[in-house]
Amino acid sequence: MWMRRLPRYFIRGALVTAPLALTLYIIGWLLRSIDRLLPLGVPGLGLLVTLVLITLAGFLTSNVVGRGVVEATDHFLKRLPLVKLVYTSIKDLIGAFVGDHKSFDRPVAVQVAPGSPVKMLGFLTRRGMHVLGMPDHVAVYCPQSYNFAGNLLIVPADMVEPLDATSGEVMTFVVSGGVSGLGVGQSLLPPPSAPYTGPSGPNSRPTL
Repeated sequence: MWMRRLPRYFIRGALVTAPLALTLYIIGWLLRSIDRLLPLGVPGLGLLVTLVLITLAGFLTSNVVGRGVVEATDHFLKRLPLVKLVYTSIKDLIGAFVGDHKSFDRPVAVQVAPGSPVKMLGFLTRRGMHVLGMPDHVAVYCPQSYNFAGNLLIVPADMVEPLDATSGEVMTFVVSGGVSGLGVGQSLLPPPSAPYTGPSGPNSRPTL
């Protein structure tokens, strides 16, 4: 009898050990990569020094002199043709998640076609596209599952529905293909007989 259960035990074991093994592998790879950049001879010391330097940089830029140096460096890099493209893209991407002016803080659902019940999840990044002559349209960035890529959609504003969820929950839900985030393990739909009440009343939803 126990021989028949071996495949089931193997699958259960894989479900437990695979995420742990991959996590440890990625952490080890990061440590080795940083140690190669800062060969100090002690494993993990490079990461510690990097964290200290980043924290020190944040402390120094909190005063007028430090901010002046950062602004001057920023202005210089933005004047270099090829460096400008790489630098501004990375800076804007990081700032969109953790900066003072976050861009991915308005999760929405977008209809794939007018009147279609099928929707894509994304983040509202522009409330109007006047620069392209489309003032009634908005820009929505839709990340892809199990990928670091995404698609930028320009759609009419009435095709966008704000979501009553945090950006982190929506991003986790999309990137994981729907298996994590937004109350994993719970039904994301109300019972068929129960009407959707929304966050503040029947059929209500947040405003853009």
